[in-house]
Amino acid sequence: MRELHSPPSHGRPGHRPPPGRAPGGERRPVRTWTPQRTVALIVAAAGALVLAACGSSSSGTAASPTATPPDAGAFSGEPPSAVASAAESLLASASAAAASASEASAAATASNAAAASAFEASVSAQQAMTREKAASVLDGVTDGGNALGDVTVTGIARQNTGGLHAVVVTIQNRGTAAASYAVQVDFTDTSGRTVDSSVVGAENVPANGKAQPVAFSRQPADMTLLPVVVKAVRY
Repeated sequence: MRELHSPPSHGRPGHRPPPGRAPGGERRPVRTWTPQRTVALIVAAAGALVLAACGSSSSGTAASPTATPPDAGAFSGEPPSAVASAAESLLASASAAAASASEASAAATASNAAAASAFEASVSAQQAMTREKAASVLDGVTDGGNALGDVTVTGIARQNTGGLHAVVVTIQNRGTAAASYAVQVDFTDTSGRTVDSSVVGAENVPANGKAQPVAFSRQPADMTLLPVVVKAVRY
């Protein structure tokens, strides 16, 4: 006896495929509710509510904003009177500091002036007599003299001169007998112009010996000066 086989039931009207399968027999992916999908749905819903609210606002039904006064307790700081007091105190301190600095500057200036005077007096006292004679010797010299090669100059630090421009004039007697010397040192500015001159002398310098008088300028300490030996005479 021949067994009858029923044709596949899929595709027939009224037939429902088993869960998880599509009508053609393929398995349909099963969707599971994950936290990410739940959040996405909530965000979408919130967006819809916002759009609805915007729509109602555009139609003229939005509520007017209400100003909320600030909470005074949320602010901190000093009262105006305290701030003014602090400002006055700072100004007084600054004024006192400026006065102190001014006094210190004046004292330093006076100290430098005193040091310069003391240095000048000391040098002048030591060289007064020889300077006068050296000046008289140099008056008759029209060229550089006969001893330019025997003289060199070395600067003295200004903190040791009270700010004066000063140099040590080293006179080296290269002869075989004692000799006296007269030297003129010019102080020139950066352009080469002579702004001051100093005359020094040394008497009875022994053979192969040396003397070291000091020449200085009274020009302001802030000037840049260059000492130049312009005359040197051995006599």
